[in-house]
Amino acid sequence: MTPIIPENERSDIPLDTDELIYHPDMIRANEWVITEYEPPVRDICIFVPCSKKKPYHESPSHKIFDRIIFSLLKPEEVHVVVFGTCGITPREIDTEYPFMDYRFIMGKCNVAKVKRDFLKMESERLAAYLEKTRDVYKHRIAYCIGDFRKAMEMALEMTGVPVVIVPKEETIAQNLQPQRKFIYGSLNQKKYLKDFYDAIASATGKPSLDIDIDEGECAEDDDWFRL
Repeated sequence: MTPIIPENERSDIPLDTDELIYHPDMIRANEWVITEYEPPVRDICIFVPCSKKKPYHESPSHKIFDRIIFSLLKPEEVHVVVFGTCGITPREIDTEYPFMDYRFIMGKCNVAKVKRDFLKMESERLAAYLEKTRDVYKHRIAYCIGDFRKAMEMALEMTGVPVVIVPKEETIAQNLQPQRKFIYGSLNQKKYLKDFYDAIASATGKPSLDIDIDEGECAEDDDWFRL
């Protein structure tokens, strides 16, 4: 594959500051996804949040996501798309620059302007991707909490493209942790993951079953944990 951004055209601005969302290479790479990338036709698209560890598909959190996804679906039936701090990254290109190279974690950002701009930029990117793929997928599921979830909800309002967002609101409400800075907790909680499993099972017409997940497997891999 030809690099999204050739090495001789890359900015020398660092990819590890809270200015990441304004980084010219992150903006260019996301524009490439929206305008030039050709998504595969699949029955289901599953949106999952980016992770601290790169590439995403090798991270502890994504390995748990994959265990659930591929217990119900064959690879040719599903397209996994990562979103969040990275913008939008079809996961089959997660080893590409700059998606593989940034180190800033949006969840640890306390700059109000950056968080506000992130919501606007990310919701618009998601909306553009949903419009681009309106006729590409039969079903769409997004697994997200915090500001990543808010951005997805805003994108749905902009486009009207149906996306099932999990965990369910009632599951989140039942598992709030008011004593923590991020009251929603981590996405690796079993009750959240069960909602994720059930959404995929429902889209495929398969029965809902119990899941066997070690909740501690990806505790340090969350990029959404402090949003």
